[in-house]
Amino acid sequence: MRITLIETGKTRDPFIRDGVELFRSRVVRYVPFQILTLPDLKNTRNLTMKEVQEKEGQILLKRLKPGDFMILLDERGKEFHSISFAEYLNGLEGRVNHLLFVIGGPYGFSDKVYKRANASVSLSKLTFSHQLVRVVFMEQLYRAYTILKGEPYHHA
Repeated sequence: MRITLIETGKTRDPFIRDGVELFRSRVVRYVPFQILTLPDLKNTRNLTMKEVQEKEGQILLKRLKPGDFMILLDERGKEFHSISFAEYLNGLEGRVNHLLFVIGGPYGFSDKVYKRANASVSLSKLTFSHQLVRVVFMEQLYRAYTILKGEPYHHA
């Protein structure tokens, strides 16, 4: 199984870029992994929130292939403990060739993206910026693989 994190817009803050890179460099030791950054929309000042969601959704959906298993990182998604998230990933192994985790833009996802998604996961009951979610997700993905490998990073 290979994993792709899809994010909307470039990571602006250096501390977020550094955190993402730290955990990316660790995750690739366990699984083929890449980050795909979709471009920020231009000239959105006169667009409604729904119009921005629709345009971002169109860009995302064009990138998907029929067999891709897409999980949205969404506040309304299923919540996991770190161990159960690791078990969830392990359960997808062998059944899914390409696993996509998607972080939406600041306004979230369009209805079409929700309909196409195979699942959604919430990282917390707290709300994080779409930028900060990148680091939180990467750390949890790394943690999941260390749990699966029985490594001491996660202390239960």
